[in-house]
Amino acid sequence: MDRIADLAASIALQIPRTGMTVTAVPRLSLFRADRPTVPLPAVYDACLCLIAQGSKHVSLGERNLVYDPAHYLLVSVDLPLVGHVTQASPAAPYLCCKIDIDHAALADLILAEGGRAPKADLPALAVYRSDDDLIDAACRLVRLLDRPESIPALAPLIEREILYRLLTGPHGPALRYMTVADSRLNQVGRAIATIRRGFDRHLRIDDIAAAANMSPSSLHEHFKAVTRMTPLEYQKQLRLQEARRLMLSEGASAGSAGFAVGYESPSQFSREYARLFGAPPKRDIERMQASGDLLTPV
Repeated sequence: MDRIADLAASIALQIPRTGMTVTAVPRLSLFRADRPTVPLPAVYDACLCLIAQGSKHVSLGERNLVYDPAHYLLVSVDLPLVGHVTQASPAAPYLCCKIDIDHAALADLILAEGGRAPKADLPALAVYRSDDDLIDAACRLVRLLDRPESIPALAPLIEREILYRLLTGPHGPALRYMTVADSRLNQVGRAIATIRRGFDRHLRIDDIAAAANMSPSSLHEHFKAVTRMTPLEYQKQLRLQEARRLMLSEGASAGSAGFAVGYESPSQFSREYARLFGAPPKRDIERMQASGDLLTPV
C-alpha cells in the first residue's frame, strides 16, 4: 500500500481543494472531492481511472461497479455512465487520476508487440484489481508535474508503460479487441466519435452507420449492447450534458444553452433536461451551485 499512499500524496499536492484539473501532462487529469457526491450522469471518455483514496460507484444501465484504491476502472470506448463518490471526507478526500487512452499509441504498441487481438465481443467497461507496477507508473506520471521540463521526454515513455501493463493485465483482451478495425467495439467507437463531433446538429442514422461501416439495424443492435442506449439517446445525453456545463460554468441562460446544443423548442429542452437530471434547468443549476457537487467524470 506504500505505492498507493505515494500516489495519493502526489495528487493531493497538485490539487489541494475540491475540484478537477487538466494537467500539463497530456491526457492526465486529477480529481478531488472532500465529501460524497450525488449520482451524476456523464459521458466518460475511453480512459483508465485510478483512485488513490476514497471510492466511487458507477453504473451503465443495470450494471453497477465500484472502484477504489484496490481496483481500477477501465473504459474502452466513450460511455454514458452515472457515477458518484461514495467515500470522501475533508480528512481523507477522494483522490483520483484519469489517464485518457491514446488509441494511436495503443495500436502502435500492439503492432510492435506482434500480439493478435481476440475475436469475441468483450466488455467495454470493467473494474479489475490494481497492481503495484501500474500504480507506480501512474505515480511517476503525476510526479512529472513537479518537473515540467521533463514532461515532453518522459511522459510518452511512462504512458506507453501504462498501456503495456494494461495490455498484459486482465483487461488486455478488450483493449486489443478495441483496436481491430472490423470489431464491433471499434465500429461502435467510430459511431460514438461521429455523434460526439456533431452532437449539436441533426444526425441521420444512415450517416452514423456509414461512418461505422455498419448497417443501420446492426448499428442499433451493437450500439445499444455497448452503451445501453440508442445512438439518438446518446446524442441527447451529450446535448444535455453540454447545456448543463454552459449554464453552470459560463452562466448561460436555459434558453441560450438549449439553443446552443441544438434544441429548437425550449419546452422540449426543459422537459428532457428534467428527465435526465431530476429538475428543470434553473432549479438544477441553483441546486448544483448551492451544494458544490462536482461535474466530475471519474
